[in-house]
Amino acid sequence: MDIKAVILAAGKGTRMKSETTPKVLHEIMGKTLLGYVLDNVKNFVSEEFVIVGHHAQEVETFVKNNYTDARTVLQTPQLGTGHAVSMVCPYLENFDGVVLILCGDTPLIKEETLKEFVNFHLAQNSDLTVMSTIFDNPANYGRIIRDKDNSLKCIVEEKDATLEQKAVKEVNAGIYCLNWGKVKSAFSQLKTNNAQGEYYLTDIIAWGKEQKLNVNAYILQDSNEIYGINSRINLAQAGKIMNKRNLEKYMQNGVTIVDPDSTWISEDTEIGQDTIIYPSTYIEGKNKIGKNCKIGPCAHLRGGVEVCDNVKVGNFVEVKKSRISSNTNVGHLSYIGDSELGEHVNIGAGTITANYNPITKTKSKTILKDNVKVGSNSVLVAPVTVEEGANIGAGGIITKNVPSWALAITRSPLKVIADWVKIQMSK
Repeated sequence: MDIKAVILAAGKGTRMKSETTPKVLHEIMGKTLLGYVLDNVKNFVSEEFVIVGHHAQEVETFVKNNYTDARTVLQTPQLGTGHAVSMVCPYLENFDGVVLILCGDTPLIKEETLKEFVNFHLAQNSDLTVMSTIFDNPANYGRIIRDKDNSLKCIVEEKDATLEQKAVKEVNAGIYCLNWGKVKSAFSQLKTNNAQGEYYLTDIIAWGKEQKLNVNAYILQDSNEIYGINSRINLAQAGKIMNKRNLEKYMQNGVTIVDPDSTWISEDTEIGQDTIIYPSTYIEGKNKIGKNCKIGPCAHLRGGVEVCDNVKVGNFVEVKKSRISSNTNVGHLSYIGDSELGEHVNIGAGTITANYNPITKTKSKTILKDNVKVGSNSVLVAPVTVEEGANIGAGGIITKNVPSWALAITRSPLKVIADWVKIQMSK
């Protein structure tokens, strides 16, 4: 069965209070909200359509630069969620498979959940399936309204709901699965007779019932997965939920997290068994950490980092877009960026890889081969290569390649002036 995804990402996100960043491009642990949704469907759909509107150019650029199987479709003017989905109708005119519809501001939804949802839709021989969940406080969500026989009747948005309907705790999760060939005509028949004066996507449920289609609801057990982001407060809360989920996964797989309350690790990070993550460590983006490593405390991995087995990344160390080979030690208060470190390398405290040229705005690589030793407070000015076994004296400023097994020293000769302090005090 061919599956395509439609992701709604055109909203303004007024409550985010952001003039420069569209809601779906706000980040949790170095990854955009839209990125989470796209990643959670890309492995089982053939094509992704992202509906853009507010800050369309920024969202289009993000999608183009990061996803080869996704395309953006402009919604203008923005006349509601039903109108948003109708924008893909010209692209799916001859498509007769399944269309999965999601919101671009729900980063907590899991790939496994979406697969189960699609499988439920297929197993029920459903024409139209909506995902629902139960909230003790269902405020701001559309309510799932059922007939007396408990079959799905319709979805009522809160602004259009009666007091009786508002008391319903089963809510619309905003995710749909459609047999496109049977449901696509709904998008040319939606009406705007509601409080918002918009074309509601939710109205396709009642439309499906009128057309005698097989309409069902899939009840999601973990309601956290459809937690939507509408404000900076929601963004922070979603981050906490996601991080707790991530840390539990790592600990269950044999990673020691000394203090989960102060540790943040992205879901796109792989960590091997028996690695220890010390308190106040922040790991964002996509990374791979091997077995028996020690990271932190207070370390920051910024993405694009590969740490092999038996590596120590000390306290207050920052690492970005670098590979650290096995049995290497990066001492505290160091910065390793755009670098390749070989095996059995020792980085003394306070070492800096100076990878950025502020004039040309380019970044260059630092390469340290196996068995290199770098003394404390050294600066390696990229592009530079230090060959196998070479030593860098403490305080060195390295601007040229260093040959194998050499010693590189840039410090001035030490001068000792006898009794200087006494002389100054006697003046």
